[in-house]
Amino acid sequence: MEFQSETLADEELATITGYQIPSKQIQWLTCNHWEFVLTGARRPIVGRVYARMKLAGVKPSASNPAAETWTLDLANVS
Repeated sequence: MEFQSETLADEELATITGYQIPSKQIQWLTCNHWEFVLTGARRPIVGRVYARMKLAGVKPSASNPAAETWTLDLANVS
């Protein structure tokens, strides 16, 4: 079983943005309203779950159900 990183790989980010150069990736991400953080080397980092939501057309936010804490509700179990 292969483990996927919590962040997109360099190749994945290049596929999404269409650019290999980090400054161009940053420009694309900013223009397309994607959230990202920069490494010390000024390379953009994008979360995998965030990217999946964006690509699916879901607006990721703190109030999004995917971001809410899940709890088990056994109230209707008899």
